[in-house]
Amino acid sequence: MGRVLFGTGLFLILVSPLAASAEHNPLLPRPRKAQYGPRSLALRGLAIRLAPNAGVEDRFTAQELSSSLARTAGTAILVLNSGASGPGITLRRTGAVDPLPVPGESAGPDSRESFSIKVTPTGAEVQGRSSAALYYGAQTLLQLVEGAGAKATLPEVEIHDWPSLAYRGVMIDTSHGPLPTEAEVKRHIDFLARWKNNQYYLYSEASIALEGYPVLSRDAQFSQDEIRRIVAYARQRHIDVIPCMELYGHLHDLFRVERYANLALVPHGSQFNPRNPEVAALLGRWVEQLTDLFPSPFFHVGFDETREAPMVALPDKVALPDKVTPTTLYLEQFRLVSELVRGRGRTMLIWSDMFAQYPELIPQIPAGTIVVPWGYDRTVYEAYWKPFANSALQRFVATGVSIWDQVAPNFDRSFDNIDSYLSTGRQHGISGLIDTVWTDDIAVLIRPAFPGLAYGAIAAWQAEPVNRGTFFFEYARIMYGAPAAAEAAPGLTALNRSEVELARAVSGNHPDWEETSPSFWDDPLTPAHLARAAQQREHFRQTRLLAEDAQEHLSHAMRLGADPSTLTDLLLEARLLDYAGMKNIYAAELAGFWRELGTHPDPGKLRFYLGEESSYHDHSRIQDLMDYSGDLQQAYRAAWLDSYTPYRLGTVMGKWNAEFQYWWKLERRFHDFEAAFRPGDALPSLETFSPGY
Repeated sequence: MGRVLFGTGLFLILVSPLAASAEHNPLLPRPRKAQYGPRSLALRGLAIRLAPNAGVEDRFTAQELSSSLARTAGTAILVLNSGASGPGITLRRTGAVDPLPVPGESAGPDSRESFSIKVTPTGAEVQGRSSAALYYGAQTLLQLVEGAGAKATLPEVEIHDWPSLAYRGVMIDTSHGPLPTEAEVKRHIDFLARWKNNQYYLYSEASIALEGYPVLSRDAQFSQDEIRRIVAYARQRHIDVIPCMELYGHLHDLFRVERYANLALVPHGSQFNPRNPEVAALLGRWVEQLTDLFPSPFFHVGFDETREAPMVALPDKVALPDKVTPTTLYLEQFRLVSELVRGRGRTMLIWSDMFAQYPELIPQIPAGTIVVPWGYDRTVYEAYWKPFANSALQRFVATGVSIWDQVAPNFDRSFDNIDSYLSTGRQHGISGLIDTVWTDDIAVLIRPAFPGLAYGAIAAWQAEPVNRGTFFFEYARIMYGAPAAAEAAPGLTALNRSEVELARAVSGNHPDWEETSPSFWDDPLTPAHLARAAQQREHFRQTRLLAEDAQEHLSHAMRLGADPSTLTDLLLEARLLDYAGMKNIYAAELAGFWRELGTHPDPGKLRFYLGEESSYHDHSRIQDLMDYSGDLQQAYRAAWLDSYTPYRLGTVMGKWNAEFQYWWKLERRFHDFEAAFRPGDALPSLETFSPGY
């Protein structure tokens, strides 16, 4: 129990997270000041009252609050204008509307997003400086509700809260992997608004339709009308949608189109040639259209990982014009884009890595530009930070939820990354965080990253570090309610531990190796993979056991009424982990059968090991793998189409079909060998049976 200081009818709980959970609902982010009393306010019979200066934004918050409270109370919660009598919840804005973040903001108790809540047995009030502050106060108020139906109440409490960082964003990759539907992007925004994010970076290489480019990514783009609807939807929820474009490198989607191939430094490559005069004209058209489409005062221009110029500058490679250096090219392109973006009145953000590589260019960065050091490992990538140590430029930090090369989210790595980067970033005076979600592996489902995105939003808002020991339970309690949280939280824990075990298995316990999805499709019968399966068998076994635990808990949470829209994908990824473990364990067992059979096997033993145990169509190992991979193929297709457009679905289903075909062909090869076998015949190596991929 935390220390208790008694006052006038209320008591101030300087709580530890565990004490807060024991006394009242967990609140995430953790408020700066929370003073609870012994009494409560019943929800039934309440109305929501608006102050006289209420605007459209405040009315939206009132309606959202009304709908949510009504679902919990099981009765209508009306929204009334000021002056109405009776018990209620008053929403009072004390300053300008200010719905979205703008350049030059700072955090603090008097900031635009600061809010207070007061609940007594006779009524409640949410007060905030801006419409955004009222909205955030309403999110916290919803977390306070205890009980349901006629027993639904708000505890007596006074809260004052404000963010530790003024800018709290998420970047969603819409170019490396699948293209989310408009409805799915709105789902992201709904989710992030609950955790008080205020920026949504839409990462695009060529996934936004621009006039004059009809053959560019024709089937993999948001229409301009879709973007406008997304921007408007997010604004209602106080999230600024920001274009996060690539305007130098990472543009293969453009250059693979033949009519644009000559704009690249290497034809059909990935990086603009700044010396081509057509580049400036194209970028001018792009920036004009994008700034018309996105009203945000911010514009992220990318400029990371421009690797082609150093390569083609090497001897015996493609010669750069006039023997210019990669540094010269980078500066030319940066100046062009900077002038275009700033000329449209936007504050420019840029990734830090190439300026860190070319530190002599840092003084050339215009004042007002926001530099974004990034990295996704467990410790701070100092090379991206140190060159800016003495710079007066504003800085955000970019972290990542590790799903892009993982079968399932590696939350251990993600939370370590967020915690370490925020800790160091605060020492360097950062003012914002961008939590990134990349989809490099293509076969990536974004919804399982949601707990990591919530963690990042919470860490960027509250002053104290997030309590890792209680996070999953508190997150699940807020997301799914008390009964389901008791199952969802251990389900998340088991899923994370299963992914960590798989990483240990495929890496041979290498401490820095985190990728698991590339190995998911490995041919398990090559000598190297058979050796790994034997050496890491216990880790593969633990992968399966933990994945089974996750499936059990997540399934039970859904039976208890938890929203399946996020749990279904988590459950699918638990099944993927189970399959990955099974595939490797079964391969090790097949290798063991080969050792039992010897070089010239007995026909009876061959029938038993090669047939009954390995390849018969009823209850054999290969049949298990065919059944499981076939079922997963259908489940993955359904999950994809629930979130994404059909773009790249064929690529992903091609992988799954190859996986199924592998086992089917192996089964046939075993059958054919058994049918043709004669006593005294030699047994070929197991590797020779592999159908390959």
